[in-house]
Amino acid sequence: MSIKKAMILAAGRGNRLRPLTDKTPKPLIELAGKPLIEYHLEKLAEAGVNEVVINTAWLGEQFSKKLGSGARFGLKIEYSPEPEGGLETAGGIINALPLLGEQPFLVVNGDVYSSMDYQHFTNLQLKEDLAHLCLVKTPSFKAHGDFGLSPAGKVLEKGEWTFSGISVLSPKLFAGLSVDFLPLAPILREAMQQQKVSGEIYEGAWSDIGTLERLQQAEHKILNSQ
Repeated sequence: MSIKKAMILAAGRGNRLRPLTDKTPKPLIELAGKPLIEYHLEKLAEAGVNEVVINTAWLGEQFSKKLGSGARFGLKIEYSPEPEGGLETAGGIINALPLLGEQPFLVVNGDVYSSMDYQHFTNLQLKEDLAHLCLVKTPSFKAHGDFGLSPAGKVLEKGEWTFSGISVLSPKLFAGLSVDFLPLAPILREAMQQQKVSGEIYEGAWSDIGTLERLQQAEHKILNSQ
């Protein structure tokens, strides 16, 4: 059964992209003439997703004004508002679980850009795993990687690869946890200790749009590839 629901994480403040993010949430900043989040929405629709949850905090009202119901993308968009300052990654996902349902769902960080095909992930079967992570080569601006990957395809707590911000998660990963300010990485690492997290390497175009310089670099790549 293919995955039909996805969540885009969009609640962050985006301090390193100021002053752009003083008046615009980071996922709504334009990249080569289009809001960054719209690249994700279009690709999710192409991959067969029909419902998307977007969590919001900083300037959150701008998302519904810009994206509406999602109909123009062929999607149903629901919004999951959070308190000022947000709930961090896992907290935001836990808060949105009533909208996401009981089946695995695709999660995409709203501040990354990539050329990957999301249909690969919507067709994934987690089986006994609680999560499947897409990993990329660690970029030069990072001192070290986030995770490793075993020959058997299990994600390890330490290693040379960087988490792309794109994953398939089971609601069971958050069993027993209540809504709070919670990061995702410690929860994933606990599941890794049980060998319940699978992963793969993506070698295509990927950018973390975390600074003005990286925004300009990604825009340059996109415009040059058209």
